[in-house]
Amino acid sequence: MVALRLVRLIESHSEELADGFVQKLLTSERTSSYRKLPVHELRNAALQVYENLGEWLLTKTESDVELRYRELGLKRASEDVPLSQFVASMLMTKDHLWAYLRRNAMSDGALQLYGEIEFLQSLTHFYDGAIYYASMGYEQKAKSAQAA
Repeated sequence: MVALRLVRLIESHSEELADGFVQKLLTSERTSSYRKLPVHELRNAALQVYENLGEWLLTKTESDVELRYRELGLKRASEDVPLSQFVASMLMTKDHLWAYLRRNAMSDGALQLYGEIEFLQSLTHFYDGAIYYASMGYEQKAKSAQAA
């Protein structure tokens, strides 16, 4: 299965991916508010996603994604990370992963290419859901602040 091969490639290089992503996150002007957060926390968060990507893509339910990313959105909102910067960080995570796969997972034929496209669609669906649910966490934080 192509998707499983790609997941294993990502998981086996999760530390390299996490380190590269955090470097991009901390140097981009689009995510400048992340510079005030502990680097080890950012690295651990990225590492958890990359190390467990197979589980997130293949076995986690929509409600699992909702719970995790609503909490993360609420947390980042509490840390005064603007929603636009959170969304930028999620898009950067996905782009960083896609760039890695383009460099390291070339197709050997049409069937394999089809499998890679299906995997990338699953990856996109995961990140789209994560962004959506995290934005709900931001909204929850805003409503709580208004009520107080």
